[in-house]
Amino acid sequence: MPVYEYTALDINGKTVSGIIDAESSPSARLKLRSSQIFPVTIKEVFDTPTKKKSVFSSLESLFARVRSSEISIMTRQLATLVSAGFPLVSAIDALIPQTKSQIFKKNLTQIKDSIVGGNSLADALSQYPEIFSSLYVNMVRAGESSGTLEIVLDRLADLTEKQQALKNRIKSALAYPILMSLVGTVVLFILMTVIVPSITSIFADMNQALPAPTLFLIRVSEFFKSYWWMLLFLIAGLILSIRLIRKTTKGRHFLDKTTLLLPIVGPLAKKLAVNRLARTLGSLLENGVTMLSALEIVKNIAGNVLIAEAVEQASIGVGKGQGLGNALWESGIFPNLSIQMIQVGEQSGELEAMLKKIADVYENEVESSIMSMTAMLEPVMILVMGVIVGLIVLSICLPIFEMNQLVM
Repeated sequence: MPVYEYTALDINGKTVSGIIDAESSPSARLKLRSSQIFPVTIKEVFDTPTKKKSVFSSLESLFARVRSSEISIMTRQLATLVSAGFPLVSAIDALIPQTKSQIFKKNLTQIKDSIVGGNSLADALSQYPEIFSSLYVNMVRAGESSGTLEIVLDRLADLTEKQQALKNRIKSALAYPILMSLVGTVVLFILMTVIVPSITSIFADMNQALPAPTLFLIRVSEFFKSYWWMLLFLIAGLILSIRLIRKTTKGRHFLDKTTLLLPIVGPLAKKLAVNRLARTLGSLLENGVTMLSALEIVKNIAGNVLIAEAVEQASIGVGKGQGLGNALWESGIFPNLSIQMIQVGEQSGELEAMLKKIADVYENEVESSIMSMTAMLEPVMILVMGVIVGLIVLSICLPIFEMNQLVM
């Protein structure tokens, strides 16, 4: 069914806009008027997955992409409505007006039309891989095939909400150190390009040799003042180079391996990966997805090539009859605690529950590690800033002290 964008006036004369699905433009106008909304402009939206996108629509999708928080909210609302007995199409139709993102509104409308056309919810969602991950689609498919869609949607909502909450906690913990580093960088830049040159210009007329720290400070200040733009190019070039390297197989393998070998970042990356894999694998197994299929799905969300390869090798071992814990242990990447807990879960027949416990354990460890890091970063950054500013002040004061000694 076609989708139309409209601008209209409500009964209070207030301008409103949105999207609506109807068989034709006149039908859309009638549908709006029946809701006491009087259209001013209405046009059909041509935005199907198979249609080639223009440059404008590509830019629109880049800057107005659907956020994970919106997907989480939609999943929770859909689970509530389906559990309350709403038909699936009616539930999605009720969610469309409540969605703030125009792009997500269009997508939900097209998903609803696809279901009305005879497709399953999983098939309709799979047409939008940039919004709904393979994990999301496969869990929905498992729920539809087992007749427990409302339970699966509820678990999906829990899963997405916990992942979103963890991301938000990490962002909030890192916000203050990042802000401090940016402010410190700006302050140092102003010192080196504005304040230091104005002070050191006094020493230009002196007919005596300047101390080595002062000469070094003057040279650094002149470099920053004349070639500050070069630093921006170097930073931009470094970021671009890393992105280009990550697009190659060998380059991504090298960067991911380096990340795991770093002293502080490596263990944190492992804990994050184990948290993500354990929670996702446990949810998939609970919803009737087979072990091999679940491992095939979770390897794509590992976020690290080496960990994904370890999961793939473990999948091969499980296919040959090996236990999951032993198969993962052979990779040597996963922490011993997670391996032992998986083995205990396999022996007790409660692997799904144990995987959730593993996810909770490493989620708490990630939070405590980040809090410890940020707690150490703040005094270290203050100390570094103090040392740099102290060296600048000392370099400026040394010639003044020498001048006083000559006068005396």
